[in-house]
Amino acid sequence: MSAHTTPESSGTRYPVVKTDAEWRAQLDPQEYQVLRQAGTERPFTGEYEDTTTEGVYACRGCGAELFTSTEKFASHCGWPSFYDPKQSDAVELIEDTTLGMRRTEVRCASCGSHLGHVFEGEGYPTPTDQRYCINSISLTLRPAQG
Repeated sequence: MSAHTTPESSGTRYPVVKTDAEWRAQLDPQEYQVLRQAGTERPFTGEYEDTTTEGVYACRGCGAELFTSTEKFASHCGWPSFYDPKQSDAVELIEDTTLGMRRTEVRCASCGSHLGHVFEGEGYPTPTDQRYCINSISLTLRPAQG
């Protein structure tokens, strides 16, 4: 596997499979660039960066539930941050050595869409010592029913 692969080139089979044309029809150009080409939205511009609304964050590509507001925390890094996924098998972690860095990419385990990266040992006071730094554009917030 290359240093950084797109979901289509990784060889991994996901439960949700769409052609490139189907993804392009479903997603706007910015969503496509982040979700399907492993892009990154500009920091401090995403709709969920500082939201405190209770609910579940789902994959914008396929609707799979990925994170909850319970695990979201204010990291002040410019993107929504979570210390753990909703369920351990909700996301896939892949080594990413692009841009001269060694990082761990986070993808949706259902459709392979790029979500962001996970970092460890940064000193945040979280139970896992991890920060899942996720693009807002990769998510859809489903507010809790109250």
